[in-house]
Amino acid sequence: MGIKVVKFGGSSLADAGQMRKVKDIVQADPERRYVVPSAPGKSPEYDIKITDLLYTLENVIENGGNHEFYFNMIRDRFVGIRDELGLTVNIEGELDHILERLLNGAGADYAASRGEYLNGLLLAEYLGYAFIDAAEVILFDKRGRYDETNTEKLLSKRLKSIDRAVIPGFYGSLPNGNIKTFSRGGSDITGAIVAASVRADLYENWTDVSGFYMVDPRLVPDPGKVESITYRELRELSYMGASVLHEDSIFPVYKYAIPINVRNTNEPSDPGTMIVPSIENFKGRAVTGIAGKKNFTIISIEKTGMNAELGFGRRVLASIEKYGIPFEHMPSSIDSLCVVLEDSKVRGSINDIIDDIHRSCEPDSVEIINGIALIATVGKRMRDSIGTAARLFSALAEADINVRMIDQGSSEINIIIGVKNEDFERAVIAIHNAFRDS
Repeated sequence: MGIKVVKFGGSSLADAGQMRKVKDIVQADPERRYVVPSAPGKSPEYDIKITDLLYTLENVIENGGNHEFYFNMIRDRFVGIRDELGLTVNIEGELDHILERLLNGAGADYAASRGEYLNGLLLAEYLGYAFIDAAEVILFDKRGRYDETNTEKLLSKRLKSIDRAVIPGFYGSLPNGNIKTFSRGGSDITGAIVAASVRADLYENWTDVSGFYMVDPRLVPDPGKVESITYRELRELSYMGASVLHEDSIFPVYKYAIPINVRNTNEPSDPGTMIVPSIENFKGRAVTGIAGKKNFTIISIEKTGMNAELGFGRRVLASIEKYGIPFEHMPSSIDSLCVVLEDSKVRGSINDIIDDIHRSCEPDSVEIINGIALIATVGKRMRDSIGTAARLFSALAEADINVRMIDQGSSEINIIIGVKNEDFERAVIAIHNAFRDS
């Protein structure tokens, strides 16, 4: 029998009705042996995610406020799911213990992780699977970094003797036993870690959309569907804002070439999107997807003979690094160089950065361009498709959109452009329409 690891997102486990759908999906395929749940998300009845309530509860406790309102909301949600499904998990006792820990300063990571923990207990009983606390098998080092080597060894050994199990997503433990969480959406990462540890044949990631679309459906009605996408393409799109799957979830499965299948819990017959190591067939749409984000600043630096000046680029980046700011892109020409920075990270440091660049690089001029949106057009087949760039820029010109920056990666699977924030939506629509059917 093969092995499939299945992860279900918060919307897939938001209430008892969704839990029933999950059970049907798991039981429909005996190869779905290891299940990774998220905390309950939003539903028609509940407009707040459990994880957000847990963060709020911890914050109220930390600041000496009245925590009972939020605690009761969390308790009622889990008790309601348990009772409607006819389960026996002692949710009240678990929650009392959690509250005691929080009142004694367990912290935000511990609080946030409890949604997955409690949902895992419920789902394990509902499926008749073993429950494995992620704190026992997902390890972080003392600096809070994920410990890949020791986690894989430990988890692989543990699961060899357990045929079917539920392992909560999103969290693990530090060497001192304290809970440590991944970044939001980190249950995707846990699912990939489990898949890598058992050398799964497939990692299924179940959510509330039927895989990937060429562009955010909120921007473009009826966007093109993506049937298959490579790890590399997904990384590029996730980095630029595509949010179906956590961008770091690729790393654990990448080295074992385990494919990921993104599926829709509410439409289980839809095949979704396959994420694969490579695509050998070079027939098909040149562009896989388009994604972008607003609010970037471009620092445009000009200096005659820049290309021959040893260490010029290093000095520019050192002036930025000094303020703890990472750069996003750095397109250049013979006498000019642009550095793209995220507005939220620059904050009030821009004038100091410019002063440092003037002192260390002695440029002819420095221009600041604010309010820029970046858009990535991504496709593994683009480098073998003649005229891709021409179609992209023609589409933007026809939409009367001025391009302020162009950057093409050396891998030739993406073209990144910078436009004004106010042109972002129109630019995405124009690019999508140019490539949707070809």
